[in-house]
Amino acid sequence: MSMQAINPATGELIQTYEEPSAGAIDEILRAVDAAAQKWRRTSFAERAAPMRKAAQILRDRAPEFARLMAREMGKPLRDGIGEAKKCATACDFFAEHASGFLAPEDVATEARHSFVAFNPLGVVLAVMPWNFPFWQVFRFAAPGLMAGNAAVLKHASNVPGCAMAIEDVFRHAGFPANLFRTLLVASSRVDTLIAHPLVRAVTLTGSGPAGRAVARKAGEMLKKTVLELGGSDPYLVLADADLDVAADVCTKARLVNSGQSCIAGKRFIVVDAVRAPFEERFVARMARARMGDPLDESTEVGPQARTDLRDTLQRQVDESIAQGARCLLGGKIPGGPGAWYPPSVLTDVHPGMPAFDEELFGPVAAIVPVRDEEQAIAMANASSFGLGGGVITRDTARGERIAAERIDSGCVFVNDAVRSDPRLPFGGIKESGYGRELASFGIREFVNIKTVYVA
Repeated sequence: MSMQAINPATGELIQTYEEPSAGAIDEILRAVDAAAQKWRRTSFAERAAPMRKAAQILRDRAPEFARLMAREMGKPLRDGIGEAKKCATACDFFAEHASGFLAPEDVATEARHSFVAFNPLGVVLAVMPWNFPFWQVFRFAAPGLMAGNAAVLKHASNVPGCAMAIEDVFRHAGFPANLFRTLLVASSRVDTLIAHPLVRAVTLTGSGPAGRAVARKAGEMLKKTVLELGGSDPYLVLADADLDVAADVCTKARLVNSGQSCIAGKRFIVVDAVRAPFEERFVARMARARMGDPLDESTEVGPQARTDLRDTLQRQVDESIAQGARCLLGGKIPGGPGAWYPPSVLTDVHPGMPAFDEELFGPVAAIVPVRDEEQAIAMANASSFGLGGGVITRDTARGERIAAERIDSGCVFVNDAVRSDPRLPFGGIKESGYGRELASFGIREFVNIKTVYVA
């Protein structure tokens, strides 16, 4: 079998890649496991040296990697450069802090000495998506390798060049041969990989159906999983909000990665008292976003990654309008080749509509009108998702209280757009998954938390 990389801006074929045989996959997994057995005995300092080198390679080659992302999945060039540099930041962060995060912890008991140790698990399978083709991988791999594990990457089928480039970064950084390997295989072969006796754990970032499938197989095999799934992030625009700030934050939140992000703002829940002036400002800012060639440095919104994803977005828009939503901007597929979709705004969105109930994975914003703050909070939580969210208010203490105590999600930002950061844990609840990535919480997901008791 083979997989193809297709330029979503033009529809042109970039390259075809052949999948490895079952025998070749088994050989690779055995080689990765052998590398893992040696790597686990290295010191944190020995692990940190190539990790810092990987960070430098990412910074030096950021324009090259950005062009690769632009060609394979349509990411605007300046966003791709930022993504590569963010990966470098994660590498440096975990090179610096892994030893502290995983240092043995003494516990006072009646024993002569009792403590908790953190040991690597071995080979971890990473099933990763196309939307942040470098960052999604490095936010797992940097802590995972620093913890002493080895990694096998099954990347999305439409970004095979990115998958191979990431393996190349680790190789040139000086990590041991086979410690990080990419397998260019179809999703239909993930179950087989999970079942392999040398794979000890699985991390997946992707859709709800993909998460359920991985969890089902990993559960059958009794293997640890971390799942980061979809989101329909609510942003609450309260009556006291600075509406210019609100419009700026919501536009940034909705158009991140051309709208193709699990933590992009999707449902903008606006109190009636400020709804009309907010809509005016928000629509104006969304309309100004420049859609164009992702290889043009001035482009803010590129194409969608695939035409089938773009078509799903149009179906969600059409069905929501048929159920009473109004379109204030965009809402139609433009003519010509490629997987293009313009920045769009729907209003009068309510539960029961696809724009409310489903994840809009593209640059379509859904404005949800509410009477007051309490209804806004209730509407924010009336979702099967729970990944991120935002609160926009002049009263930061009030916003902090709502964020910390009232919104059901893994992270909430006040007066800013949600983003992941190596220093902070990242993940969701409900149908947005479980487990955490990044920070001390993330690096401890794939270790054996071991009690040692000396009488």
